[in-house]
Amino acid sequence: MSETKYCVAVIGAGPAGLFGARELANQGVRVALFNRDIKPGGLAEYGIYPEKHMMKEGLRKQFRGALDNPNLEYFGNIIIGDNGDITLNELRELGFDAILVSAGAQGTKWLGLPGENLEGVYHAKEVVYAYNNLPPFSQKNFRFGKRCAIIGAGNVMVDIARHLINVQKVDEVIAVVRRGPNEVNFTKEEMKHLIAYLNLDEFDKEMARVQPTLQTVNQNLETGRQKILDSLAKADPKTSSAKFHFDFLASPTAMFGENGALTQLEVEDNILTERDGKISAKGTGTKRQLDVDTVIFAIGDKVDESFGLPTQWNEFIKNKEPKFPVEGVSYESTIEGIFVGGWSRKASEGLVGYARKDGTNASKAVTQYLQTRQPVNSDPETIAAKIKGLSKPVIMKDDIKRLEAVEAEEAKKRGLEEFKFSSNEEMLQAMGLIETA
Repeated sequence: MSETKYCVAVIGAGPAGLFGARELANQGVRVALFNRDIKPGGLAEYGIYPEKHMMKEGLRKQFRGALDNPNLEYFGNIIIGDNGDITLNELRELGFDAILVSAGAQGTKWLGLPGENLEGVYHAKEVVYAYNNLPPFSQKNFRFGKRCAIIGAGNVMVDIARHLINVQKVDEVIAVVRRGPNEVNFTKEEMKHLIAYLNLDEFDKEMARVQPTLQTVNQNLETGRQKILDSLAKADPKTSSAKFHFDFLASPTAMFGENGALTQLEVEDNILTERDGKISAKGTGTKRQLDVDTVIFAIGDKVDESFGLPTQWNEFIKNKEPKFPVEGVSYESTIEGIFVGGWSRKASEGLVGYARKDGTNASKAVTQYLQTRQPVNSDPETIAAKIKGLSKPVIMKDDIKRLEAVEAEEAKKRGLEEFKFSSNEEMLQAMGLIETA
């Protein structure tokens, strides 16, 4: 390997960014890894249900290994974007040979319904980040009443329902699902944590209610029923008398409230239509109101439109005729030298294993691109000096090690499996980067 090395910026230190950065660093590329949060890990750190300690620790171990590569420099607490600490154009001007954007899908997908601004109406992302102690969401005051509706039927819905029942001690959770039981998208492994709260008598009535609609598209009711009840045999024991329900074939149309606080969710009843083997929901015009204190939208994510890359349909626009495809997929943005991977390439697609593969494949596309050009000879020391010159604390690899040691000690003191500081200020103090108040 010659002394001249390629220098690549990777934006986002979730699984896609960390594994992509590791792949590049292992190839001898100098990598500057930028992260919005103080800690690396992204959704692996802040999106997995808190009780999954072994899974999280296993991933952290892999992330530590990636960060230990001497070719990789970490810059945490840095927001890249039009409204951030450094714009994408300013980053390009620092002289990187390529940029890999793996910043996830930081935007929030809303439906634009009346009442979305009422107190008690939230996006799943806010709730998940809050219970995983990600600032500033961890400082937000939520209004979780006794009766909560979650829009969606995936693993995120299940996680939030668990949190509402087990931690927030709500009385009732309703999953409002646009289509029928055959289209639910959660796994048996996740549903086992929630299924004990499902009122089976009411579930049977709901199945009977939706059966005629399912028959119109030749769906077998029993298939959907089994998909949901499959996890009953391994159900976690109940810890409260809370109830969980499904409300199928229903789409939210509005939220109503009093004095700025939510009191009702309006839904429209749907029928199902089939076209080319795809089942879709279609509104009937019949609407009804559900009395609820809280509504949480678990309907997926979109990329941040203020990031600095062109967007369309909630995604960054990809080059449709890529020069460097990997497994037939385009990882190229429409700007030469800028690549996208993980949820930045396709929002809300797959879990950690998927993000890992996609980040690694994106880095392979970057490697192909680098092989077509001479290194720019950008100076890593100059880049680091410019970044450290920002008027805020910049987190480096050694800082993260210090923070992890302090949090591990705190967990031990408190007799906890895991401890996390819930504000940036506390983390910065623990690392010795700002004075203790």
